[in-house]
Amino acid sequence: MNLKPEWLKMKAPDEAVLNKMENMLKELSLHTVCESANCPNIGKCFRHRTATFMVMGSTCTRNCRFCAVNKGLPEKLDPEEPQNVALASKKLGLKHTVITSVTRDDLEDGGASHFVEIIKAMRRENPESTVELLIPDLKGNWSALKKIIDAKPDILNHNIETVEPLYKKVRPMAIYNRSIELLKQVKIFDKDVYTKCGIMLGLGETEQQVLKVMDDLLEVGCDILTIGQYLRPSKNHLPVFEYITPQKFEKYKKIAIEKGFKFVASGPYVRSSYKAFEGMEILKNQNLCNYQ
Repeated sequence: MNLKPEWLKMKAPDEAVLNKMENMLKELSLHTVCESANCPNIGKCFRHRTATFMVMGSTCTRNCRFCAVNKGLPEKLDPEEPQNVALASKKLGLKHTVITSVTRDDLEDGGASHFVEIIKAMRRENPESTVELLIPDLKGNWSALKKIIDAKPDILNHNIETVEPLYKKVRPMAIYNRSIELLKQVKIFDKDVYTKCGIMLGLGETEQQVLKVMDDLLEVGCDILTIGQYLRPSKNHLPVFEYITPQKFEKYKKIAIEKGFKFVASGPYVRSSYKAFEGMEILKNQNLCNYQ
């Protein structure tokens, strides 16, 4: 597929807005997944002074065939990064801060201790902000996961990315059931931590396979679901099998809500952190209603 449909044509981001935000991030030696993963929403998010911080470097140890992030030998962890993330969040006045990372299979705990330090720094510097972590699978190290959960993030996000039958082609170093189990373990460790998961469409999945992902996630208590369109970052990545229509995304959203997810973002440009703050507010309001 070479030509994008009309609904996937987005206005180019404002260069002045991008430069201002990028300069601040550079001063604090920070990366954002917005830049590293070529997110299509970068202009809109930077204009509203929001960003998803990507920690532990910009090089990933995995070889997922959909992702634009650099692969290879990662750099050493920056001990100042937790404080710098918290300061950037404070400078931006973020009410909800999303923090993700490259996958660090080279680290014994997959980077769990670094996530813990970031949460601590966030609570010190920007206590008004809720904290959402988007973490890798930690190679199934649940004791490392427990460290993160004990630090009390508000939302723990881990993406399934695609349907199980496509894993070998799309995520050859990942395991579908391990990702499902991670989300299950979060609720075992702390039922009050909201869990979130994302899936991309357009890689050759069937509707029945997508519905099975929804059922698998709900079975382990997943609260939030994001559904977006896979867009090919380069010719070296997997081609787009299909462009999903906005109407089909809306259909999936309706089904997901009817099945029991507490918040669903579904659309061609939806990514993991899309409307993250809005989702957090809805969950908090639902929780308040449950106690009234």
